[in-house]
Amino acid sequence: MAGLIADRNTVRKEDEHASYPVLANAKIFAGSMVCVDANGMAQPASDAAGLIFVGIARAYTDNTGGALGAIQVPVWRTYVFGLDTGSDLTAHIGDLVYALDDHTVDLTGNTQHQVRVGAVSEITDAAHAWIDIERKA
Repeated sequence: MAGLIADRNTVRKEDEHASYPVLANAKIFAGSMVCVDANGMAQPASDAAGLIFVGIARAYTDNTGGALGAIQVPVWRTYVFGLDTGSDLTAHIGDLVYALDDHTVDLTGNTQHQVRVGAVSEITDAAHAWIDIERKA
């Protein structure tokens, strides 16, 4: 394909919020990290194979007893969030972190499946850090 030779009206989507269908019988708490599986079904984040982190839950979502995708969970896809850490990340400003569970992140060496969440932005203390979830590379 050839390069542009004139201005282009490139459309954009405001991407700070999104919603995802919830896995059957999943319960997602407000403020928790959310992942989707290979079928696009949302569930609480964990260090499990095949999951992709998509954001932080904006509301409590309970699909207990519900069918696959019966309800949706709203998430924030951008911003910096205060999350728990599995180890002291003081010397790791700017480093990528990965999900341990739905509220805890850690370095790649401390996780098995490397479900990438974002980058360390600031340290609160040895057990908490500000994580930029927009920055994943």
